Amino acid sequence: MSENAATTHSPVSILAEHERELAEGVYQFALDEIAAKSLAMDRDNVMDPALIRKFFELDLMGIEIPEEYGGLGQNFTTAIAVIEALARVDAACAVCVDVQNTLFNNAILRWASDDLKKRYLPVLAKEKLAAYALSEPGSGSDAFALATTAEKKGDRWVLNGGKLWITNGLEAELFLVFANADRSKGYKGITAFLVESRWKGFGKGKKEDKLGIRASSTLALSFEDLEVPEENVVGKVGEGYRIAIETLNEGRIGIGAQMIGIARAALDYATSYTKTRVQFGKPIAELQAVQHELARMDMELECARLAVYNAARLKEAGLPFLREAAIAKLKASEVAEMCASRGLELLGGYGYVKDYPLEKLYRDAKIGKIYEGTSFMQLNTIAKDVLRRDLKA
Repeated sequence: MSENAATTHSPVSILAEHERELAEGVYQFALDEIAAKSLAMDRDNVMDPALIRKFFELDLMGIEIPEEYGGLGQNFTTAIAVIEALARVDAACAVCVDVQNTLFNNAILRWASDDLKKRYLPVLAKEKLAAYALSEPGSGSDAFALATTAEKKGDRWVLNGGKLWITNGLEAELFLVFANADRSKGYKGITAFLVESRWKGFGKGKKEDKLGIRASSTLALSFEDLEVPEENVVGKVGEGYRIAIETLNEGRIGIGAQMIGIARAALDYATSYTKTRVQFGKPIAELQAVQHELARMDMELECARLAVYNAARLKEAGLPFLREAAIAKLKASEVAEMCASRGLELLGGYGYVKDYPLEKLYRDAKIGKIYEGTSFMQLNTIAKDVLRRDLKA
């Protein structure tokens, strides 16, 4: 991205001072060390391993992990602010950090035994990338129609089956795998396991060639008589469905942060471009039609950003946030696509070519309506809340 792309749209009152300072530092790091690599990583469909190492060095992979385990010891909103900051420069890098923090680490912190925490949190904070393995070919939106099985044999569980669409799959060494330990109980048999990819029977499939967030690896996994020690069960046997629901609710706020980061990048670049692009003897930013487009982008972005951070604060306060997380993800994904699309149009022909960033932002934005719960599923969640309300209250 050019220097003009660093133009900042930054309503900082949402964040506490320490959250804002860290986010600003991460954004500057992204401009300095990620921006120059972003287009090449997108083209080559691969993330620079040096960047992943840097994320660990900067403590971005263990934001909520307590300091006693080597983590940063910060709050959930700090993680959300970091994800937004990274996404303003490269959405693939943002989702790499997002999955580690809001899905995997979150689940281990809340549900794992003390023994698992002692064994795995230090390496999650400083060394090993992780992935969340729930989706399967036959279970996408219907996440609990799992075909992967777990059978108890002595002091071990034996897993058989496979997973699809696993973010961080190529580079990850640790996986939170959901399998059904008792199919007769339906979704109440689903159990979560902390699995290491080095174990016999664990297989990684082909890397998907995607439309957007191309530097973020997405893989299929296979399990063939994969033996998992009994102590690597996360939570209790049969609690996997609850772990999945609750972590995904929090993960959707992270996706919302990724999307507002994309939207901010689109608005910033489009604004800078319109100030320098001269037509009919003056910058097109002086045309009222262009000003109105920028105004609408800014307005919608502000609404989405407030929704994302409202959901994050509710989560931190221990208050219900299911509806708010759904709103945050839905609104932010729609705004990211809108800002990227309108920004691209403001650039005219330049917006349609890969030499300018709007084309990539447009492709990166699309996934926001699909992963970690499609827009249809978010609408269902919101609608259920609306229909439950006591209209007389």
